[in-house]
Amino acid sequence: MHLVKLGAAALNQVPLDWRGNLQRIRLAIAEARGQGVNLLCLPELCITGYGCEDAFHSHHTLDMAWKSLETLLPDTLGMVVTVGLPVLFQNGVFNCACVIADGQTLGLVAKRFLAGDGIHYEPRWFKPWSEGTVRTLERGPASFPIGDLCFEVNGVRFGFEICEDAWVANRPGAALSLQGVDVILNPSASHFAFGKLDVRKRFVLEGLRAFGVSYVYANLMGNESGRAIYDGGTMIATGGKLIAVGQRLSFQDFYVTSAVVDVDATRMSQARTASFRPALDDRSQEVIRKTCNLAPVSLAARISEPSGEGWELSANLKAEEFARAEALALFDYMRKSRSNGFLISLSGGADSAACAVLVSLMVLFGVRELGLETFKQKLAYIPGVADADSVDALRENLLVTVYQPSENSGSVTRGAAETMAKALRARHYVFDVTQLVKGYVDMVETAVGTGFSWKENDIALQNIQARVRSPGAWLLANIRGALFLSTSNRSEAAVGYATMDGDTSGGLSPLAGIDKAWLREWLRWMEQVGPEDIGPLPELSVINEQQPTAELRPKAQAQTDEDDLMPYPLLDAIERAAIRDKQPPVTVFELMRVAFPEYAIGQLHLWVDRFFKLWSRNQWKRERYAPSFHLDDENLDPKTWCRWPILSGGFEVELRELNAFVKTVEK
Repeated sequence: MHLVKLGAAALNQVPLDWRGNLQRIRLAIAEARGQGVNLLCLPELCITGYGCEDAFHSHHTLDMAWKSLETLLPDTLGMVVTVGLPVLFQNGVFNCACVIADGQTLGLVAKRFLAGDGIHYEPRWFKPWSEGTVRTLERGPASFPIGDLCFEVNGVRFGFEICEDAWVANRPGAALSLQGVDVILNPSASHFAFGKLDVRKRFVLEGLRAFGVSYVYANLMGNESGRAIYDGGTMIATGGKLIAVGQRLSFQDFYVTSAVVDVDATRMSQARTASFRPALDDRSQEVIRKTCNLAPVSLAARISEPSGEGWELSANLKAEEFARAEALALFDYMRKSRSNGFLISLSGGADSAACAVLVSLMVLFGVRELGLETFKQKLAYIPGVADADSVDALRENLLVTVYQPSENSGSVTRGAAETMAKALRARHYVFDVTQLVKGYVDMVETAVGTGFSWKENDIALQNIQARVRSPGAWLLANIRGALFLSTSNRSEAAVGYATMDGDTSGGLSPLAGIDKAWLREWLRWMEQVGPEDIGPLPELSVINEQQPTAELRPKAQAQTDEDDLMPYPLLDAIERAAIRDKQPPVTVFELMRVAFPEYAIGQLHLWVDRFFKLWSRNQWKRERYAPSFHLDDENLDPKTWCRWPILSGGFEVELRELNAFVKTVEK
C-alpha cells in the first residue's frame, strides 16, 4: 500500500494583483500543509490571474510572475506544489504549470490545447505547445525543463491536463497513462455556466475509467476580472468515484480540498485492465525525478471536504445557481472595484426588482457562509459597514433604491417599489421627474418652434422620460460612491427595447445575460420557494402579478412590453434559433410554427420579421451596454461571446424570401 495525500485549491484571484494573489497562494499552501497534503494542485494562471488579457504581452507581467514564483519556493518545503503562470520562451508566451518540490523548481508543463471559443481568447496571448516536445528554459544562471513532461517524486508519477486539455478528444491523459502516471492534475480556470458542473464531473470520471489514474481538479473561484464567474468546485477522484468535492460559488478567498489515495491500488487497477498497453519505448528523458522529505500518510489521515451544499440537489438547480452565481459576482465586483454598495432605479417592475433581490441575497449568502464579522472585514473600506450590527443594517448600507415616477407612472408600480424596498431592507428614495420631463419637452418645443404629440413623436416622448431618470440616479450613486446597476435583460438587448442613457444607464448590467421569460420564472420561484437555507420572499407577489411594462406612454394606452414587441417566450425562442443556432428567417419561422401553434401564421410572420429587423438595427446598443456576467452559452455580449456588425444588410434578402415563403404557406 502506497498512500499519498492529494490536494486541490480554489482561489479567488485578481488579475495583476501581485501581493494579493501571492498571499492567497501562500495561505492555501499553508492550509494544505496543515491538512498533511503531499501534492497540491493550484489553479491555472493563479499567480497573474487568468483574466489579464493583453497584459500577458507585457514583459513586465511575465517578469513579475516569475519573481512571484521564486518568492513561493520557501513555502513549499516538505511538499510538492504546482502553480500556474505565463512564461516567455523563444519569443512565445506559454500557459504553464510549474512543479515545485521541497523548495526547488523541477520543471514546467506548457498547455497544449488553448481555449479559443466563447468567452476565451487564449490564442491571442499564448502559443500551444507541441506534443512530445521538451526544451530547456534559461532564467539567468538557472535552467529548467519545459514542455510535455511528467514528474516522479518519491516514486509517485504525475502529469497534467491544463483546463482545456481535458475538454478535447485527444486528451493528454491518454499518453500520460501509457507512461504509467499515478495521478493526473488539472489546474483550471473554468468559468461558471448553468449545468456545467455535470460536464466537469464527466470528464474527471471518464479520465478515471479510461486512464486508470487518480485525478485532481483545481479551479479559480469568484468574479476574477469582471465578466466571467468562476465557481471553484474542486474534485479529487480515484477508484472510479469522486472521493472529495469542494464547495461551489463560495465567498471565501480560498479553500483546500484533500484526500488520501492508494497509488498501488490504481496501478493494479491498470494491470487488471486487458486493454491497457504501457508505452515501453524509451521516454525516460521526459520524466523528471526527485526524492523529497514528504510528510508520511496513514489510513487514519482525515479527508477535508468543504462539501457542495444541499442546494446542488435542488429540484430547480438553475434557479439556485443563478441566485448564488450572481450574488458572488456582485460581491466580488463591488469589493474589487472599491464601490460602496449598489444603487438601483427601482421601477416597480420585474428587472429592477430582480437586481435588488440579488443584492440582498449577496448579503444573506455572504454572512451565512463567512459570518457577520468576517463579511464586514472584507468590506471594511465602506463607510458605516463596521458599525452594522445585523444583516438588515448591512443591507440598508449596501443597497439603495430610488423610484422615479413621471406623469405616466401608476400607483401599482409605486406601491410595488416601496414594498420591495421595505422587504429587502433597502434605503429607499422617491424622485418625481414629472417637471424635469416637462422642462425638457418645453425647451425643445420652444427651440424648434413646434409642439410634440404622442401620435407623431411616440418614441421620443417615451425616451425622454427614461433619460431624465438617469442623472438623479447617477448623482445619488456618485455621492455615496455606489455602483449604479443597469437593469436591462437579454431579451431587451436582442431587440433594442431599451433607452440608451436611460434604463441602460449604469456601470454594471447583471441581468444582460438572462432572458425575460426565464427571469420571471425565477422571480416566481423566489416568491414561492427561494434558495436553500434562505427561503421564499412572498412580497415578490406585487411584482409577479403585473404584466411587464415600460410605463412610458399615457396611462390610457395601457402599455405593456409584449404588446410593443411580442410574447417574451416567443421572442426568446426566436432569439435562440436566429442568434444562438444561426438559422435564417425562413427556418426560424418554420420552427416557431411548430413550437407555437397557438399563433396565426400572419402573426408569427410579423413577429419573426420584427425580430430580425430590430436585431440588425440595434447592435450599436449592445456594444454600449454596461459589462454583464457570463451565465450561459446564449450570451449576447459582443465583447465576450456574440460578435455582430454594427452596420449590416439587415437580412433584407432573407426577409424577402420569408415573405414569399409565407405567401405559399397561407395559400
